[in-house]
Amino acid sequence: MSLHAKLQQRAAEGRPIRVALIGAGKFGSMYLAQVPRTPGVHLLGIADLSPDAARANLARVGWAPQRLAASSLAEALKQGSTHVGEDWRALVSHPAVDVVVECTGSPVAAVEHCLAAFAHGKHVVNVTVEADAFCGPLLARRAAEAGVVYSLAFGDQPALICDLVDWARTCGFPVVAAGRGHKWLPHFSQSTPDTVWGYYGLTPEQAARGGLNPKMFNSFLDGSKPAIESSAVSNATGLGVPRDGLRYPPASIEDIPFVTRPIAEGGVLERKGMVEVISSLEADGRQIPYDIRMGVWVTVEGETDYIRHCFEEYNAHTDPSGRYFTLYKRWHLIGLEVGLSVASVALRGEPTGVARGWSADVVATAKRDLQPGEMLDGEGGYTVWGKLLPAATSVQLGGLPLGLAHQVKLRRPVKQGQSLSWDDVALDTGTDAYKLRREMERGFSSTA
Repeated sequence: MSLHAKLQQRAAEGRPIRVALIGAGKFGSMYLAQVPRTPGVHLLGIADLSPDAARANLARVGWAPQRLAASSLAEALKQGSTHVGEDWRALVSHPAVDVVVECTGSPVAAVEHCLAAFAHGKHVVNVTVEADAFCGPLLARRAAEAGVVYSLAFGDQPALICDLVDWARTCGFPVVAAGRGHKWLPHFSQSTPDTVWGYYGLTPEQAARGGLNPKMFNSFLDGSKPAIESSAVSNATGLGVPRDGLRYPPASIEDIPFVTRPIAEGGVLERKGMVEVISSLEADGRQIPYDIRMGVWVTVEGETDYIRHCFEEYNAHTDPSGRYFTLYKRWHLIGLEVGLSVASVALRGEPTGVARGWSADVVATAKRDLQPGEMLDGEGGYTVWGKLLPAATSVQLGGLPLGLAHQVKLRRPVKQGQSLSWDDVALDTGTDAYKLRREMERGFSSTA
């Protein structure tokens, strides 16, 4: 039975999936826009640091006022409406909640929210992929130990890439490479919230109209989010990562099977079975026609003459040898698609992407020369960007994960382009996020 049919059945039986949302910013608002249009789902409550901002976003996406009539979670359950407040603990611990959607974008907070949800027997759809990038394998283990499902969020590119990889492997195709697109030139790694809109291709007026956060959007532009998402894909699928960071080869959609081949065969890959990100810009800054900037892709190999002949007979676009074929989705709809993850974990008990091991990491790297006493401001900020590295390399370097480089004071100088280590910073060692990461390093280093 399809997920939609299962949702309709739950609606007909009066047994909706009850959802708790933590964080009602841009991503969360996109999910909220779809909830009233999805059968068999009841959003019991929203927890946000600013309930008034959450209510404003609900009005922006078209929620009717009567859907927010609840004065408490108990009333929301009775009325079939939604409660908005600040108390995420009360929401996560409520016995009626089936699925928690973590949507804060704060990796340290997200780890705390996920662990609390597991402790209360709740499935988790983790939109905050920054947290998954530095401790996803152990979060997945904690969820399994608690008998619940932990999942990446469909609509975000990592889950979509995992879906393509699963399609390929289920069909019997070896995966040569998989990844996403991005608008990339090397100097973007130094971009700050002050420069993001010009590089990104939006005017400040357009950004203000959409309520867009310049630091968040800069985390995409400066390469941090592509690295974070590639790390999540690597850990979920077992695909390898480049030894010294993403290469961002420029390519049109038609050229992806040309460039995502091993170097020995004319491509850019160190070997078969890698993650990579395709740039929508030529090295000189020219826009590539028919790009994959907002999409995802997987390149597979036809191992036999018969399979390659099938590629040819059905006009599949391959590389010149006819061996490598790329399947792609040119767009992703971000929070508008999260409902698929909610339904999958609640109705099938299946994640839409989850870490199976630790093969990749994202290390905080200096955007400029940094001095002792300066405060790091995390992905998309003024001080650091995220570099994708093999987990074994990160462990050897003692690399500081980007997800923990938020409001952290430097202890010694760091040169531009240098990856930071634990010894470079003064960290709060009492957070769940720090403890979980260190535990993961001890427990997973032999598999990294």
